[in-house]
Order: sequence, then structure tokens, then C-alpha cells
Amino acid sequence: MSGLKVPNQARKQSAREAQVPLLGFILNCLTNGSYSWLLCSVLLIGEVVLNIVIVNYVKYTEIDWKAYMQEVEGFINGTHDYLELKGDTGPLVYPAGFVYLYSALYFVTNHGLNIKLAQYIFCVFYIINLLLVMRIYRISSNCPPYVFIFMSCTSYRIHSIFVLRLFNDPLAMMIFYASLNLFLDRKWALGSLFYSLSVGVKMNIFLFAPALFLVYLMENGIFSTVKYLTICFLVQLGLGLPFLLENPVSYLMKSFEFNRQFFYVWTVNWRLVPEEIFLNKYFQLSLLLLQLIFLMIFAFKKWSCGFKDLISLIDPRVNWNKNNTRKLTDQGMVLMLFTSNFLGICFSRTLHYQFYVWYYHTLPFLLWSVPINSPTRLLILGLIEMSWNTYPSTVLSSATLHVMHLVILVGLLFTPLIRRSVNKSD
Repeated sequence: MSGLKVPNQARKQSAREAQVPLLGFILNCLTNGSYSWLLCSVLLIGEVVLNIVIVNYVKYTEIDWKAYMQEVEGFINGTHDYLELKGDTGPLVYPAGFVYLYSALYFVTNHGLNIKLAQYIFCVFYIINLLLVMRIYRISSNCPPYVFIFMSCTSYRIHSIFVLRLFNDPLAMMIFYASLNLFLDRKWALGSLFYSLSVGVKMNIFLFAPALFLVYLMENGIFSTVKYLTICFLVQLGLGLPFLLENPVSYLMKSFEFNRQFFYVWTVNWRLVPEEIFLNKYFQLSLLLLQLIFLMIFAFKKWSCGFKDLISLIDPRVNWNKNNTRKLTDQGMVLMLFTSNFLGICFSRTLHYQFYVWYYHTLPFLLWSVPINSPTRLLILGLIEMSWNTYPSTVLSSATLHVMHLVILVGLLFTPLIRRSVNKSD
């Protein structure tokens, strides 16, 4: 009997020794940035399968797709006056880029009737969006790879926004993330083109604009900044030209409708105030003022070294050649843009459920930029997810969302300065 135990013990020891390298490899995939490509590949394959399962086994719910198709059908039939482009949910309120994008979807999906095909197309959009986001995270090296697991697999709401609701919000964000990838590659002109295209799908992308303006200045100087802003303007002009020629006032009023009134019934973030306050214009102006105040705080205290430093960025006498440029780190650039957008979210006069995609993929980056421990970060992500998955929203879910936003905002105020200067005179 004793002769039989030795081989068994040897086999057990050998098995334990074999497990150690395997566990070490798994740990490396979760924590070592050098292995992040492998984890991302596995997650992307899993997401393809998951999205196909969702399309085939989770019920599609009509919200805006039919209205989108009705709005672009008017354009396809020759109507170029924005006041006359309408659907079941009301008038068209998105810029011209939306019209062209959904017109293409209109033709591909048999006038919008083949919804299953539309869902599969949005599955592709979802994977492209995730690829772009993962590349941003890998380039900036701000988070451990295991963050990709929480970012890609855990949100029912985000999958729903893409493949069950077919909203335009995720498409605008997808194009924005493409522009950010180009900015990280320092392809400023092409990045500006894509940024303006994303604005052309939905104007929430403007929330990134304050930080992007400073990024332009810090990286390129005033003259190049004017050039890239001109590209953005020309893209908008080109997209809107058919409508501007027909009725410029109606196009500008409806496509960039900043005074648009939202319905209290859909709000995620302001259920904790009465409807009369929610609709009060002074309440809405107060939120806008708070957003501007915090943008200035970050611009003066976190993204630069004060007023004089900001003024120097627009000084045409500064030599902005390759050896004398105020360079941003990749991490710094991304953090500036994501923070600018986050401030807009914090002080938004309303957040609807599809707006979650406006900042969902930026939250891990923001949280891993603030001085708190990882369990707390994961708890905050979980509570934010819970708030967005509470339907209809409640006083508790709205309050929880605001508290989590406040924690992140305070944490961002305690992060170090963004800009790293390589200017020899600094």
C-alpha cells in the first residue's frame, strides 16, 4: 500500500506546481499592462457572443428608432427645412450628422423595418466603441487591466442603449473616441475632423470642448489652434449646408437647441427635487453657472499654473516649434477631456437613461486618477450602476448618483496638476 502512495503524492505535488505558473499568468493578465492585449482580446470575443445572445433572446423595446426613421425619411424625400422634419416623438433636434448617419441606416435596414439587422449593426458599433476605448486606456496606462472586465461586461444599461434601443448617443461617443485616439497619436487635423463629426451626431460632445481648446493650445500654440478650430467649423458648415441654404434659422435653432425643455418623468439625476423646481429656469441657470465655475477652477488650478500661464498659451510671440512645446502626457490629455465632460454630467439639468453612455467608459479612468483605494473605486462604480439601473428613478437613486459624483469631483480636485512642461525655460 505504501508503494502506491508515493506516485499519488508526486502527482499532487506536480499538480500544485503546475497551478502556480497558471495562477501567476492569470494574475499578470489582470494586473500587468503588458498582458492587457490578451485580456482585451478575450473580453472582445466574449462581448461578440454576449451581444448576439442579447439580440436574439432579449426583447427589443421601441423608443426612438421609429421616430428617427420618420425624421430622416423627410430629408430623403427632399425636405431640408428642420422645422418640417418630425417624428412620433416630436421635431428633429439633432445636428445634420445624425441625419446622414441614420439615413444610411434607413436604406440598409429596408426603410428601418428590418430592426434585427439594425441591432446587429449596432453590435458592430458596440465592439468598435469598446476597441477604441480599450486603446485609449492602454495608451494612457492609467488603470490596471482588470478594469476592462468591469467596463465591458457588467453594465446591462450600456448594452441596452446600443443593441436594444439603437440610440444615437453611443454613435456620437464612438466617433468621439475615434477622435481621441487620433489626438493621442498627435494627428490633430484628422482628430479635429472626427471630433466635429461626433458633434454633428449629438451636441453633448460639446462638453469636451473646454478641455480640448486648452489641449490644442498646450500642444500646438495659438496659430495651430485656430487652424484646428477652423477644421471643426468647416465640417459643421459642410454637414449643415443643405439645411442652412434652405432655412438657416430653423437649422441652428433646432439642431443645437440649447434651451430645449426636458420631461421630469425621464430624469435620472433630479428626482430628488419637485417638478416645479426641475422646470424652473433659474434652477437650470444655476446649474450652468456651477459648471462654468468648476471649469474655471480646473482650468486655473488643475490644468495650468494660473491666469498668467493660461494667457501665455495664446501669446503669438511664443515659439511653438517641436523643441519648445508644452507637451501633455497621454494620461494628462485624457484626464482633461474626461474631466471636462464629467463636470457637464455633474451639473446637467437632466440625465436621461441613454445619457449614461456619455460618461460610462470614462468613469474607471477618472476613479483611478483620484487618491482612493481600489475597493472604494469599485464600490462607487457599483453604486453608480445601481442608480442608472433603477427605473423609474427614485429620490434615493438620484441622491446616490449625486453623492458618487461629488466623491469623484472632490477626488479630482486633489489630483496633481495635469500639464507636464518640456519647455527648457520652465
